[in-house]
Amino acid sequence: MLTIIFYTFIAIVAIQLFYYGFVFGKFAFSKAQKSTPKRIPISVIVCAKNEEENVTKFIPLLAEQNYPDFEIILIDDASSDGTLDIFEAFEKQYSNIRLVKVANNEAFWGNKKFALTLGIKAAKKDYLLFTDADCYPTSKDWITLMSSQFTMHRTIVLGYGAYEKIAGSFLNKIIRFETMLTAVQYFSWAKMGHPYMGVGRNLAYKKDEFFNVNGFIDHMKIRSGDDDLFINQAANGKNTAVCYTPESFTYSKPKTSFKDWFTQKRRHVATATFYKSFDRTQLALFFLSQILFVLLPIVLLAFQYQWIIVLSLIGFRYLFTWITLGYSAGKLKEKDVMYWFPIIEIILIFTQLNIFMTNLFSKPVHWK
Repeated sequence: MLTIIFYTFIAIVAIQLFYYGFVFGKFAFSKAQKSTPKRIPISVIVCAKNEEENVTKFIPLLAEQNYPDFEIILIDDASSDGTLDIFEAFEKQYSNIRLVKVANNEAFWGNKKFALTLGIKAAKKDYLLFTDADCYPTSKDWITLMSSQFTMHRTIVLGYGAYEKIAGSFLNKIIRFETMLTAVQYFSWAKMGHPYMGVGRNLAYKKDEFFNVNGFIDHMKIRSGDDDLFINQAANGKNTAVCYTPESFTYSKPKTSFKDWFTQKRRHVATATFYKSFDRTQLALFFLSQILFVLLPIVLLAFQYQWIIVLSLIGFRYLFTWITLGYSAGKLKEKDVMYWFPIIEIILIFTQLNIFMTNLFSKPVHWK
């Protein structure tokens, strides 16, 4: 039995090296990205529900972008606070802001996809750039840099939506590490010609891509996934580009309690079960290899079975992954999380296992 576990462990290490070297290395070791401004007319779309505090701070940052031709579509999704009043004031203040009011609809109650669909249809420009109401761009060149990746054939652009740093918070490091690792995954697979997801905090695509797949119709009943399920359906190796220039990032406030973050991740994991079969398989294989890499050596070392080889493989794997993720973290301005890498990774692995088990017995709550 120990022999079987030993060779299984060797196979698991090989799988890990494949992911971190061959797949994630596509992003980690790629050259710095060059941007050529395109001056394509852009519609920035923001959907908000009860976000009066955030939109008051962040919409002016969008309106002050250094870009020659853009409009901002503000979607109020039946807010019960002062969001609509604030949007109406912005519409009067800025000539390029247009408001879409969404009333509660019994057929699409609390469905963000319905609200986004109305906003997309109201957009006058052919190219759409999305962010969330609680997000803000890191520079005035956000639109310029995201739109610079559009070409005649590349009509979907995946960006990076980061979270703010909170000094002295270990949970914050876990959240930012997980966000960074997720981005490394979807950037890398996109570079390999197999994009599978994006994040609505920073995402762009041509309006034609939306209508080519009939919008969100195939997953309208799934409350989440206006970003990743759409990309999973619409994106392919020929029509998708990535943007990871630091000035193109967006930021938002992360969760500050483990319970809130756990609930948020439950929604994300539940949505991933609706991905295409290949994408579900590669994500499942990666997670399985992660957890077995932690568990199998415990058994082998407990019996001191081939312990020198086992420890050597563990050391090599950690060195290899540390280098790959270190380069990736540098590109995404998340270097500080790598100082805690081994500890954060183990915590994250068992948290994800807990999320998977919890989702088996109850459904997560979605849009507000």
